[in-house]
Order: sequence, then structure tokens, then C-alpha cells
Amino acid sequence: MDIHVYDTYVKAKDGHTMHFDVLTEVKELEKALEYAKQWLATVGEDGAKVTGEECNFCHTQEAPPQVVNEIKEKGFFIQKMDGCP
Repeated sequence: MDIHVYDTYVKAKDGHTMHFDVLTEVKELEKALEYAKQWLATVGEDGAKVTGEECNFCHTQEAPPQVVNEIKEKGFFIQKMDGCP
């Protein structure tokens, strides 16, 4: 399965920057933003600013099975990079 990667940088409540990718099979910025906000709420960062300035389409790639399974289950997968809980 090909998935679309949205490179995302969000300022946390304590001021540090969280870098993560939103992976989804739908190439649609609004969906990526929605998924980013859903995940942020699960890590106590609900209300963080996430717009097209913080979240941008990066590329499309083949996804490994574990990512495909989570996307089929939740609609998205979050690849944590820097500063993420």
C-alpha cells in the first residue's frame, strides 16, 4: 500500500517543538490535520496549533505491514521523530 507522508512540527504546551509525520492513505491536507489533532489529544497536547504551516505533504511511499494495519484500523499512523512523548 502506498501512503502519503505529512511532515509536521508542532509547539508543545511547554514550548518545545514536536516533530512527527502523519501517514495516511488519503492525500488530503484536511484529513492529515484532523489526524494530527486526534493524536495530539491522546498525548495531552490538545489545542496545539496545527495548520498547513505546521503540517505539509512531504512524499508518498510504500508502507510496511505494521503501518498498513494501523492505517486500516485508525485511518492514520504517527511516526514520532523528535520531542514526542
